[in-house]
Amino acid sequence: MILRTFVFVVLLATGLAMAFRLAPANINGAWRSSETSGAASVLTIIDNYLMQTTYEPNRYISTRGGVCRLDDTKLNLTLEFDSQDSARVGQTESYQIALRGGQLVLTGPSGSRTFNRLDEPTAQTPLTGLWRITGRGNDAGQITTMQRGARKTLKLLTGTRFQWAAINPQTKQFSGAGGGTYVLKDDQYTETIDFFSRDNGRVGRSLTFKAEVDGTQWHHTGQSSTGGAVNEIWSREK
Repeated sequence: MILRTFVFVVLLATGLAMAFRLAPANINGAWRSSETSGAASVLTIIDNYLMQTTYEPNRYISTRGGVCRLDDTKLNLTLEFDSQDSARVGQTESYQIALRGGQLVLTGPSGSRTFNRLDEPTAQTPLTGLWRITGRGNDAGQITTMQRGARKTLKLLTGTRFQWAAINPQTKQFSGAGGGTYVLKDDQYTETIDFFSRDNGRVGRSLTFKAEVDGTQWHHTGQSSTGGAVNEIWSREK
């Protein structure tokens, strides 16, 4: 009788543990945390890639990012770039994660940090994902395919946010980054710049481009913030 009771209790405890086991959290999308200094820190996460940028109005501070893997309630991030400390490139950081009422809590060696959700990708946001520039047009409109190598320019888009970064994980070089919000309507893609590492004077500008998306290819044409022609091919990077 005692043995039967013991077995029943063990099975009941196991069943409850399985029933209440946390499923892998859906952290894809954009998140924002406010610093005590007044700066904002924005996370963009999609396609197993993460970018985090800290900035103030009209002042870029820093950016970092890399490949991330989610294992139940643990996030492992292998850095491919870090504008403040290139020595961290190649290192893997681990964070415990928790989702609480629309907030993402990351807990690492330096403590916990809470982010509020800005957006969550859906089927109605076709540009959501990680992209890499693979072709660029000349003045005659001819597209030259770019050779794949260690140096790369990536663009990460969630439902409403975008960020790009020009990096070389092999040499640990960071060349620049920018980001903000975007809107895609029909074939018109409009970016509004929130931060730009190379020129804070461009913050607040909105740029509209023609966007042609065909499966894994995105043809991006228009004019840059300096007035130059933009004719680029971006490919999905996974």
